[in-house]
Amino acid sequence: MKVLLRRNIPKLGKIGELVEVKPGYARNFLLPQRLAVQPTQANLRAVEREKQRYLEELARMRGQLEAKAQLLAGKEITIRARANEEGLLYGSIGPAQIAAALAEQNLFVDQETVELDSAIRKLDKYAVAIRFADDIRAEITLWVVPLREESAEPPAAQAPAEQTEQAEQT
Repeated sequence: MKVLLRRNIPKLGKIGELVEVKPGYARNFLLPQRLAVQPTQANLRAVEREKQRYLEELARMRGQLEAKAQLLAGKEITIRARANEEGLLYGSIGPAQIAAALAEQNLFVDQETVELDSAIRKLDKYAVAIRFADDIRAEITLWVVPLREESAEPPAAQAPAEQTEQAEQT
């Protein structure tokens, strides 16, 4: 059965294309979800108008994504994490933590756009790709450094305070 696509559908086609699908797929999914229509002259004109609006919106969004990618390119962020003496993290750092670290610098990205081959599990310097679209990417530098837990007072400052308390008690 031939249908005219109203939306981009992965592995099937793009908006405005005439595609051949099985009748059940068209009847039970594409047509009820309004993802496709019958290929009549009126529908061809309507889908062509929808395609023009879609392309205009896509061009506007593309400009915004390119500006965001230029803003992010070359940025450096630091994430502090607990690690052992060999530099292995007790947990791992994933896309969510990287997106949160960028958000702290007022650079907001979705964690789905952060590309990592695997979770980061060592202290080191990493190049992380942020993919906004297939051909719009930015690369940032991520430093994973050890988390230092420092007390409020140095140990030398605590000792005289304890001595004065003991003197007052006697």
